[in-house]
Amino acid sequence: MRVLLVEDEVSLASFILKGVQSEGHTIDVAYDGLMGQRLADSKPYDVIILDINLPHINGFELCRQIKDRSPQQPVLLLTALDSLSDKESGFGAGADDYLVKPFEFRELMLRIKALARRNNTFFGTQKVLRVADLEMDTQAQAVSRAGCRIELTAREYALLEYLMRNQGRTVSRVDIAERVWDLHFDTNTNVIDVYINYLRKKIDKGYEPKLLHTVFGMGYVLRG
Repeated sequence: MRVLLVEDEVSLASFILKGVQSEGHTIDVAYDGLMGQRLADSKPYDVIILDINLPHINGFELCRQIKDRSPQQPVLLLTALDSLSDKESGFGAGADDYLVKPFEFRELMLRIKALARRNNTFFGTQKVLRVADLEMDTQAQAVSRAGCRIELTAREYALLEYLMRNQGRTVSRVDIAERVWDLHFDTNTNVIDVYINYLRKKIDKGYEPKLLHTVFGMGYVLRG
């Protein structure tokens, strides 16, 4: 599981960071709303945790921005603001859950895992994925572009499905290694780049517009 924490209180952020890592999960930390916005836009997360009183962009506004871009992205607000009106504002901004400080770490992890499971359940119900005229039927495991069937190997299919489920977002080679290959995949090899090229030849060659793009120094993005 990959988590984004946006929290400007350094000691609390460090506490949550160590706790999430000790559970075997990956976590990125941003200490202000602007940094959180950039991270949320740059890669996929299973759950995003937001404080409300953040520098530059507050948690309510950042939550709205995240939900406008990715409505199914799970967001948990973690804040000392505990009035009913604060909670109404949080859920009104699109938050999926609201946890008041101080809190027990065990409860935080339970809520994170519940949100991640709910999100995976939603993705599992999406039978057909589309990016421009590229279509993937996940039930039949069939891929086509402009109505023409595209034959993919199992690994190519898994890579394309991951990219399509994160369309519009840049995913790094590490993200791909963790989600498409096993967690211990050696990211120093060029296997991922090789498979990206395989996909390009199959889904982009002879078609317009090109859908699979390299974001130099960051990774790859599929967009129409």
